Amino acid sequence: MPDLPADPTPEQWEETTTPRMVRRAATLWPSASALEDDVRSFTFAELAEAGEEAARAFMAAGVERGDRVAIWAPNIWEWVIAAVGLQSAGATLAALNFRYKPGEAAAVMRRVEARVLCTLGEWEGETPADAIAAEDVPSLEKIVVFRGPADAGVSWDEFLRRGAAVDPKESRLRADSVEATDVADLIFTSGTTGQPKAVMSTHGQNLRTFDAWSRGVTLTAGDRMIVIPPFSHTFGSKAGWLACLIRGATVLPHRDATPPALLQRIDRDRVSVWPGTPSMYQMVLAHPSWKDFDVSSLRLAITGGAAVPVDLIHMLRREVGFEVLLTAYGLTEATGCVTMSLPDDPPDTIANASGRAMPGVEVRCAAPDGTEVSRGEPGEILVRGYNIMKGYWDDPEQTAEAIDDAGWLHTGDIGVMDERGYLRITDRIKDMFIMNGFNVYPAEVESQMFAHADIAQVAVVGVPDAKVGESGLAFVVPNAGATIDVEALRAWCKDQMAGYKVPRHVRLIDELPLNATGKVDKLKLREIAAAG
Repeated sequence: MPDLPADPTPEQWEETTTPRMVRRAATLWPSASALEDDVRSFTFAELAEAGEEAARAFMAAGVERGDRVAIWAPNIWEWVIAAVGLQSAGATLAALNFRYKPGEAAAVMRRVEARVLCTLGEWEGETPADAIAAEDVPSLEKIVVFRGPADAGVSWDEFLRRGAAVDPKESRLRADSVEATDVADLIFTSGTTGQPKAVMSTHGQNLRTFDAWSRGVTLTAGDRMIVIPPFSHTFGSKAGWLACLIRGATVLPHRDATPPALLQRIDRDRVSVWPGTPSMYQMVLAHPSWKDFDVSSLRLAITGGAAVPVDLIHMLRREVGFEVLLTAYGLTEATGCVTMSLPDDPPDTIANASGRAMPGVEVRCAAPDGTEVSRGEPGEILVRGYNIMKGYWDDPEQTAEAIDDAGWLHTGDIGVMDERGYLRITDRIKDMFIMNGFNVYPAEVESQMFAHADIAQVAVVGVPDAKVGESGLAFVVPNAGATIDVEALRAWCKDQMAGYKVPRHVRLIDELPLNATGKVDKLKLREIAAAG
């Protein structure tokens, strides 16, 4: 199978795979910087070689085409090399949010029957590898430890050494056997059931989508992108390291999102592209010493996940000096991107709309019966095109609920489209809210909180929060005779769930309001929250 040309068409991208894309990058930009972490860096040629070495290691470990390999780690260089390696070996990447607690990570691995897990031995006082080894995951055969000591698993270096038993010709044949329609990754999201769902995306749709995205945002060879969103999220992986490999830009994995650390990295490493949430930009610009750092290398800001204040756009252009600032709308089920603004859009357009449909993608706002509403009228956002997921892993019923017979993905979001085709997100049918760029699903939080021995009922809603955009407010009905200490309950939540899910506010209540069908009336709860 021939490698990709230097400038593939959208259709050629849709017909290719991650290993072929990496070989193309190594041919076009062999000595250019591809990946720079605090402890190691790679040129594009070195990254391709490291990916092939990792592929041989996964093959030596018995990984076959279609197997699921999980990565549960923060943004580090090993994450990227392992992802390229396992996909080159024909496996499907199961990307676990590193904020998951061990029980949460184990639950999603059981769901997709992951055979191998790549994680850390020790990280900020936690021991992920040993913690997972103590969980019940029947399918898990091997734990690979990227960094740090662990009683469980094999070190990354030893894992790679064992790969020497596989002939490079065999690994190349395996990589060439991977097809564009194979499932490249599983990104986990949740819904009204509160159970994580694994969204299946193929190699071809990932590459076509983020070829179009990267062209649209003007990402180019020589750019240096700091990647703060987690690699387990489409914003960090597909709009992060994958887009950089497609375009010849440098990936700069970053983990510390505090303003001083961000500013130091931008200054030191001459960052030119900074994707982030509006609250992240606001936090940095509010830092008293931000002007002490040299941020003149910045040229491109890419945001989304929340409304963008027009004053922030003016400030980013005037104070920081960004040449291009764009926003976008997407969801995991649409490979992460649906609409995006244009580089020359004025600030008012960027602030009040999430751009227009990507090339080759259809977007419309629809009435409950599926018919398109008039421009300027609100309706559910429906999406159709090459970027729509293959489905939810092992869940045909929910897949059928999400994608209708005509191929339209029902997003559950409400929007208004203007005469130019620009989309404005106005509401969410689902109860999901966004905290600092992370999607939070109340049903999932409620399910976990309900396990508390003193809780009889719980309902969670999102409320405005100046610091993080939105945060969780939990209305809790205690069990009869129980006394709940609010701070003790929040501490319990921190032990049970990822930090971004933990409600920032807890309100004890005698009973939850119900609607006519007997369901919890969350509209009423939001009214109560707004009143006090």
